Amino acid sequence: MHVFVTGGTGTIGSAVVTELLGNGHTVLALARSDGSAQVLESAGAKVLRGDLADLDVLRSGAAQSDGVISLAFGRDYGSPDALAQAIAEESSALTALGQELIGSDRPIVTVSGTPWVPGRASTEADPLPTDGPVGGRGRSVTALLDLASRGLRSMAVRMPRTVHNEGQGGFAGLLADAARRTGVAGYPGDGTQRWPAVHALDAAVLFRLVLESAPAGTAWHAVADEGDAVRDIATVIGRRLGLPVEEVPQESFGPFGPIFAMDQPASSARTRDALGWQPTRPSLLKDLENIQP
Repeated sequence: MHVFVTGGTGTIGSAVVTELLGNGHTVLALARSDGSAQVLESAGAKVLRGDLADLDVLRSGAAQSDGVISLAFGRDYGSPDALAQAIAEESSALTALGQELIGSDRPIVTVSGTPWVPGRASTEADPLPTDGPVGGRGRSVTALLDLASRGLRSMAVRMPRTVHNEGQGGFAGLLADAARRTGVAGYPGDGTQRWPAVHALDAAVLFRLVLESAPAGTAWHAVADEGDAVRDIATVIGRRLGLPVEEVPQESFGPFGPIFAMDQPASSARTRDALGWQPTRPSLLKDLENIQP
């Protein structure tokens, strides 16, 4: 299959490109800079120059492909306005890609976060939130899945709060960045809230499986660790960086504060049973041992 990939140089995207190329697929990848283009070409992908806001470029990439994996998301989301802009840009991109593929029965796989459900681990059957700071993302992904009734094999892979590789990435990576900046390995609340996690290389396998075989209109959970206590995550970060581990106000984490403070475990039981996905890479707490002081 010739696959058009956006976001192909990120933590998830670079792993997905490698996974696809290693399993008999070819890749056309969106690149917005010379550096990104060089990385993608070195990996073995062909390059289409442009960025997520270039809707005509996105349509061209989709038209040239047998399927699409859409992973790109804005890099500047340190404020509520920037986060809203990134979500709006992603929504426009998904709309353009979906409209280009309607009636073709070709697959498109997009990405979202696992939902949170009070008192239990969320499952693939739970709907995405459509309000709150990331509600716009839930609405755009749901709209794409709804196009399954119009001749589009649309699917979503829901990612946990931390997608990690070599101790970097996701919410845990943001905690480590904040620790380096402030001199404290901090966590909001009492630290008992749980975050799900997955290694990027395990997630990449799931994206490939979904692209190849998942039914239209379905959502899947790329969850290896159902829920690690945030205090345990901060403890490893503090030990690796030689910093004290303390509770800090959730406001310290900006727009992510309310999300960081939530208990949000997630299950992938249905995904594993239906698609035969079995994570094999190190857990988050083990992978965080790779953090360098």
